Amino acid sequence: MPMKKIHLIISICSFLLFNSASVYAQKSQKPVLVKLPFAFSQTDRVPMENTPVLFNSRLLMVANYRPSGGAVNVKATDSFLYIDDLRTGKEILRFGTAHSFASAFVNDSELNVFALDFSESTVLGNLSGINRFVTTDLKNWKTEMVILPEGGEHLYNTSVCRDDKGFLMAYESNKPVSFCFKFARSNDLSKWGKIPGLVFTGVKNEYSACPVIRYFKPYYYVIYLHNKMAGHNGYISFLARSKDLVDWELSPYNPILEAGEGEGINNSDVDLIEYEGRTYLYYATGDQATWATIRVAMYDGLMKTFYEQHFPEGSTFVKFSTKR
Repeated sequence: MPMKKIHLIISICSFLLFNSASVYAQKSQKPVLVKLPFAFSQTDRVPMENTPVLFNSRLLMVANYRPSGGAVNVKATDSFLYIDDLRTGKEILRFGTAHSFASAFVNDSELNVFALDFSESTVLGNLSGINRFVTTDLKNWKTEMVILPEGGEHLYNTSVCRDDKGFLMAYESNKPVSFCFKFARSNDLSKWGKIPGLVFTGVKNEYSACPVIRYFKPYYYVIYLHNKMAGHNGYISFLARSKDLVDWELSPYNPILEAGEGEGINNSDVDLIEYEGRTYLYYATGDQATWATIRVAMYDGLMKTFYEQHFPEGSTFVKFSTKR
């Protein structure tokens, strides 16, 4: 073979190898989350627990209001759920008096809202259960109890996704670890069965709060709040994945969100939405006591890709189990 052809082949191969390595390196980099330069107004109606949804072609935020005063001094009947139009910023409606820790899930023509009922207590996180509110028109609502506490536990945040078996809920509890979360399944979003023997408590039986769960076959992905760690600013958001809800892997890029300048000591209570090819993470900032607000971080890509790129091929993952 003439030398010119050999040199040409070598050059082409080198070019392809170089570019393949470059592409792999780019794919192996931590996915970029851009914190958008705005925050919701700091009022006594800051929706720490909220879910952005697209319902009947409308961008909405389902959220909750509770008076200032912390968890002990709150009067339950002064609290409620509400829905804002994200395009106009206007409140559409209020409902669910004496409920908090709201999450939402759109199932075809239904908007489902899950929230803690604490109508019989003046203390958040009492022994009440999780109610489901469902509507097709934002006017008429059906309400039913779907998750009850057990063994004196207190319930808090919830998150629901669809998977190959129907619907899956992650729900937060204070037992056996304050905080942790457990799982339940449903075929219709109405009747739920708890999955026994599984409790998500991180790697070291540790604080694991306010989960948001999604499913992209074959993995379940959970973003949750991790306690303070040396070298990081306050409460931070971690990401984990599992194929079976039993064996989990942590992203090597944790924490995926950490409080920056002006954000206090937490990036918590994450929920997210995919819209027009981009993924938006709504998260709470504040000092966990006297003030809070909501900010938004954007990933320039699909939600499935956002999750997948947090677990690059060839990486070594920290592993743990939820089995008890």
